[in-house]
Amino acid sequence: MHLAQLNIAHLLEPIESARLAGFVAALEPINAVSDVAPGFVWRMKGGDLPTDVVRHQYGDHLLINLSVWESRTSLWNFVYRSPHLGVLRRRRDWFHRAAEPYSVMWWVPEGHRPPLDEAMGRLGLLRSRGAGPEAFTFKEFYEPSSPAASRPAAAEARK
Repeated sequence: MHLAQLNIAHLLEPIESARLAGFVAALEPINAVSDVAPGFVWRMKGGDLPTDVVRHQYGDHLLINLSVWESRTSLWNFVYRSPHLGVLRRRRDWFHRAAEPYSVMWWVPEGHRPPLDEAMGRLGLLRSRGAGPEAFTFKEFYEPSSPAASRPAAAEARK
């Protein structure tokens, strides 16, 4: 099993604004770090340019990051023990403070590249039910112990 993660952020201003210039400038180097990080498997890209963000139907000011990692440790090391941490510490300069969970993790079979609707479904599960094997966080983490961990969120929601 591999660990999928989604995090979202609501931009304070349009991505093209002067206020977001520091964030946009950090995209290429941080994406380059993630792409060669130990345990990195895949990330959803917005285009061929390193600064292309993922376009979606959830609103122009919602920034999406969706990736897959070999393990909790590999994701943790990228988030908190790489240059990414410096960008993370500046998030209040660029994004609204989230009132509800903005990040979710879940286990996927090796080779699976979760589509955005699956990822948003997992975030919805975390928000509505709290952490569990199908949608969790670093703080409330679940190991891949059952087939339920890898079921798509839409299937879970239909139960």
